Amino acid sequence: MLNNLDITKILFLDIETVPQKKDYDQLSDAEKQLWDKKTDQLNSRNVEPIPSSEMYDRAGIYAEFGKIVCISVGFIAAGSVPVLRIKSFYGEDEKQLLTQFGSLIASHFSAPDQFLCGHNGKEFDFPYISRRMLVNGVELPGPLNTPGKKPWEVNHLDTMELWKFGDRKNYTSLEVLAHIFDIPTPKDDIDGSEVGRVYWEEENLERIMEYCQKDVVTTVQLMMRYMNRPLFKEEHIEFVG
Repeated sequence: MLNNLDITKILFLDIETVPQKKDYDQLSDAEKQLWDKKTDQLNSRNVEPIPSSEMYDRAGIYAEFGKIVCISVGFIAAGSVPVLRIKSFYGEDEKQLLTQFGSLIASHFSAPDQFLCGHNGKEFDFPYISRRMLVNGVELPGPLNTPGKKPWEVNHLDTMELWKFGDRKNYTSLEVLAHIFDIPTPKDDIDGSEVGRVYWEEENLERIMEYCQKDVVTTVQLMMRYMNRPLFKEEHIEFVG
């Protein structure tokens, strides 16, 4: 599986997102009206409708109502012993972190034989980043500027899609795949559903960044399993500023 892929030409990534406001009451009247309409759509799938105010903690998963607070990336430096390097862009200023991330891609991962890779990246991370770049007036780097491109011209890899083997109904979390492939992962004190609370109530971006980086490491290790290669040992994983 993927035996001909040069793993040093892949930028692995993960993002963490939160609602744009701390809670529903802080929305403007116009924002409340728009979120209420979104809630009506979401409630069409629920037996018992959930009030807009209670559903607002889910706003972070929608690029129209959320924002990115962290993008972590991982890339493999070739050598006698390959090294996995992890870097993060995070902070209060979404435009700044998106600009920095875009510059990294434009400078180092825009060649025709290079790829972006995430777990569920094609459905979530890649489109979310692209939409928030447009909202913030940040120029889309080549690998994310996909409108008008043919499918084989889009250099995106997705570890969840690779696991599907064409089964469009299947969704398998990174956590499940890490378990079945025996990939060691540190026990986290938070999960994705708690990122908004940690951001707005604890104001702890460092904690969110560390959580995001762990997911990138796990995604890289999963790709190593797919390629039937040894996992990166802890001493061969570097976290760079």
